[in-house]
Parts: sequence; structure tokens; C-alpha cells
Amino acid sequence: MTELKESRVSFSGNVSRQLSMSTIVQAITSYAPISRASIAKMTGLSKQTVSEIMAQLEEDGLVQTVGQTEGHVGRRAVVYEINPRAALVATVDLGGTKVRVAICNLVGEVVAETVAPTVKDGGVAVTTQIADLIRELATTHAIDPQTIRTVVVGVPGVPQPDGTIAFAPNVPGVDKIHFADTLSDSVGVEVIVENDVNLAALGEHWMTKRGDTDDLVYVSIGTGIGAGLVIGGNLVRGASGAAGEVGYLPFGADPFDPESLRVGALERVSATQALIVHYQEQTGKALGVPEIFDAALAGDAAAQACLERAAKNIALAIGAIAAVVDPSCIVIGGSIGARSELVALIEPILRKCFPGAIPIENTILGNHAALAGATSIALSRLHVALFTGGLKGAEIQVPPPALQTFQEATT
Repeated sequence: MTELKESRVSFSGNVSRQLSMSTIVQAITSYAPISRASIAKMTGLSKQTVSEIMAQLEEDGLVQTVGQTEGHVGRRAVVYEINPRAALVATVDLGGTKVRVAICNLVGEVVAETVAPTVKDGGVAVTTQIADLIRELATTHAIDPQTIRTVVVGVPGVPQPDGTIAFAPNVPGVDKIHFADTLSDSVGVEVIVENDVNLAALGEHWMTKRGDTDDLVYVSIGTGIGAGLVIGGNLVRGASGAAGEVGYLPFGADPFDPESLRVGALERVSATQALIVHYQEQTGKALGVPEIFDAALAGDAAAQACLERAAKNIALAIGAIAAVVDPSCIVIGGSIGARSELVALIEPILRKCFPGAIPIENTILGNHAALAGATSIALSRLHVALFTGGLKGAEIQVPPPALQTFQEATT
């Protein structure tokens, strides 16, 4: 796997210098535009140290001037911000039916995006498709591919220590390959793989803050069903990385049926294919999920029954999650979960089977939630690599970009 290269800033093995760099960059990312004097005052570092590091950062093109301070008596000071195009990240949301790719700059803004049907061959063919989409996107938007320094991929499954992906029936073959290494060989940079719903939970938490709540559960309902848990501001993965695999909750379909061990009892009665099959069994007609929602809104009793069955089982799942986690907010997303009509059905059912008051909200980021979460991980990783020389334990919190950066493309 290709590792991120260190910044051109010279650290000379000096841990103190690395820590100073990290502190300065954190001040810039959090409070830009900001002057050298303000950085020194805010960080407690000497003006000389700040000036030396800022001069090197500017020479290397990692920060840039954006004007001068206003409204102060005396000489105005030059103010700085991170150069957003100094380095880029690629983020990927891999689904069973679609793969969405975005390229974001160093401050998290989407600069290019594309979406395509997921190739049916699975396995290595999927990694090849992702690599091709990243290259094509860079070419189309005149982006130097060398500036893309890391790739984060959200997958509908559980990344394993051996590099494979478990519990991913909707993307065949990914459990047979070392996914991250295979993709890294194709794109030539480090690849980080995370569960897609975990990324969506991080994205909703990072981009929207939702009243600064640090306890949020994101439930995704679409081709599959899963949950991402952010507790105390941190993502909960569990001992084997499978925290939130609520599609396997043992109700809905027969949990002892072998098929429930492969797909999940809850997912078998509540996800995309379940709605399609249920409606066809009742009417003999084959409709897609959007058409089933449309039919329900038009008064089709069979379509209404399909949605009500799914809503009942999802309400039970939310009650089970709430009983264990007690979150301050549950966000529902995914291609099915993003429909406000479904939330309207879930809420009254939940009130009948669970005593607590649980705020339930529709996703704000829509089908870009996972991309936003992937961007937050990629930027934190890249900032540490660029600005601290990869100092062990270093952490730079990257503020989210404007919300519309991701909202505008939620189609």
C-alpha cells in the first residue's frame, strides 16, 4: 500500500517542531482568515516560531494570503488560510446498485463528483471501476491526479483485519479480495475502507452538528439496512467492526432460516428487494420502490400495506437500538429511509411500542452523507500527514465546509 508522503516542511526529527506545526495549522483551520500575530496569541507560541513555520508553509504552497485585517488601529496585518487546492482527497460511496465518487479539496469542499451503476462482476472489477472513475473525474475537471493524496471508501459491509469485507451480500466477491490493497495498487495512494453507514453517521454529525449533539444514531434503509452509532462524539465500531449491523436483528423474517444468516431477518422484510417482492406478491405487478411510494400516496392499498410492514419492523429496530444506546437523536437515511413518508409511518408505531421520547429526523445530507463522513476521515488523515510529518498521536480537527457543499448535489 502506498503511504502518504510527508510535507515538504522540514521537521528534522524535531518533535517540538512537529507539535508547533500541528498547533499552528489547527488554529488556521479553525479560525481562518487569521494573522500571524493572532496565531501566536492563540497558541502561546513565540512570534518567531510562528513566522518561521508560516513562511515555510507559504513557500510550499500549503497556506495562502487572503487579504489584510480590517478595523484595527495602526498597520494592518496579512491574514492566511489553508490553500484548498494544495492537496485533494477522493471519497467513494460504494453501493449494491450505484457507486458515487467525489473529489474534495483540503478544506472539504466538493470540487468534482460522478455516479455510475455498480458493475455486476463484483470483486476486483469493483476496485477497477472505482479507480477508473477517480481518474476520469480528475481528467474531466482538469485535476492533476498527483494532488489526490488519499482515498476513503464506504462499503456496504464490515471491513476485516485481513483486508476482506464481511457481511456484504449486495456486492459479490468483495469478501474474496484484499479490497484496500487491491484498490491502492490501482490508484497509487493510500486507501482507507470503512462501513458506509458508519461514514453516513459521521457525515451527519460532522456536517450538521444537529444541536452539537454527540450521541447520534444513523439508520440507513435501502438496498440493505444498517446503523452507524456516534456516541460521545466517537464512532462505535464494536469488537469485530460489526456494531450497527441491525439488518441481522432476529425479527421480521424467520431468524433461524439459513437465508437470514446470509442477508439478515430484518433486512429480508424491510429493504428494497423486500418491498418490491411484497408488492408483487399482492398485486402481480412489478414496481420499483419509488413507484411503490407513488402508488401509496395515490391511495393504492397494496402499496400502503408494503410501506406499513416495513415501517413496523423498522420501528421495532429503532426501539431496540434506543433501549440499548439511548441516543439523543436518530437520523434515518438511505434510498428508502430518506423518504419523509416512511418517517411519518414509523413515528406513531414507535410510540406504541417504546416508552421513551426519541427524536427521529430525516437525513439532511441525503445520499451524500457517506461521502461527507469519508471526507472528514480523509481530511483528518491528510492534515496530519502534510502538517506534522505523520507525528504519532497527532490530531488536527478539520471544521466542516458549508453545508450546501454536499446538499446541493443530493440527487
